Amino acid sequence: MVGVRRRFALADTAQQVVGGFLLAGPFVVTEEVWSLARSMSAVQGALTAVIVLVVGYGALYKADDRDPDREKDVLGVPIRFVSLILVSYLSVFILALAFDAPGTFLEDMAASDGTTFLGFQREMLATTLKATSIGAVFSVIGAATADTVF
Repeated sequence: MVGVRRRFALADTAQQVVGGFLLAGPFVVTEEVWSLARSMSAVQGALTAVIVLVVGYGALYKADDRDPDREKDVLGVPIRFVSLILVSYLSVFILALAFDAPGTFLEDMAASDGTTFLGFQREMLATTLKATSIGAVFSVIGAATADTVF
């Protein structure tokens, strides 16, 4: 039937993963993204995260005829949207770690004083998270498009 939407399922997350990884890849391995992330402040990093949320929500619910009130939710947030955001950030972060992008582009930030968090020097982790947010701006578009089209 045209216009009838099926419920959110694991297949939808799989589609988001394909779209998210597809668009995340080029941004993870681009030195300019890592230089930009290095120069960003924490406020700019947070603003980038807000952009990801707004673009993701708009792509799912404003550019398409989905009704977020008709979907299952977690604490009032639609599960589809939660999945989209997780996929958008995790696809970029996983690729960054798989390709050793932080080690390659931020090698001068390697921990020499022993202050680490999860194996990262704190400044290196902060820059990695900002780079992840930059990539997520594009990954969220791919993930939302794949979810909507397929």
